[in-house]
Amino acid sequence: MKPIEVSVQVEQPREEVFAFLDVMANHEPFTNHMLVDWSYSGPASGIGAKARMRANVPGPKDWAEMTVVDGEAPSRIVEQAVSAGGKRRTQGTYTLHELPGGGTDVRFELRYLEMPLPDRILSPLLRIWLARANARAMQRLGEQLAGSATPGP
Repeated sequence: MKPIEVSVQVEQPREEVFAFLDVMANHEPFTNHMLVDWSYSGPASGIGAKARMRANVPGPKDWAEMTVVDGEAPSRIVEQAVSAGGKRRTQGTYTLHELPGGGTDVRFELRYLEMPLPDRILSPLLRIWLARANARAMQRLGEQLAGSATPGP
């Protein structure tokens, strides 16, 4: 499946946006329309921060383990998730760019590294759902950042 790319522009400086996104628990409020039942382990932020959650879809509960595997302040955070008994592996990358005149362009790319057979069969529908859900997450991130003077954990 081709990578899914979504973005949002926010008024906050790149350093503030990075500091907010670097805290794993801060992802739950803007993604809880598609990812639910979050729990956390490891450090609260940075490489090694971990979360466990499941997709908010009908059917059996498929838990995912997400770990921050790379990052470079204040421009990039890379997360990898494993689910479907290790058969599904994804990578999500947040890239932050300063906007002329202030603010930040937040880009998120979701890439499948491994995909089980049912996902491959349903990939056209899965791609549509993931694109919509991730676009909504970026919109919600923008709303959340706009609602707080200084983002924080």
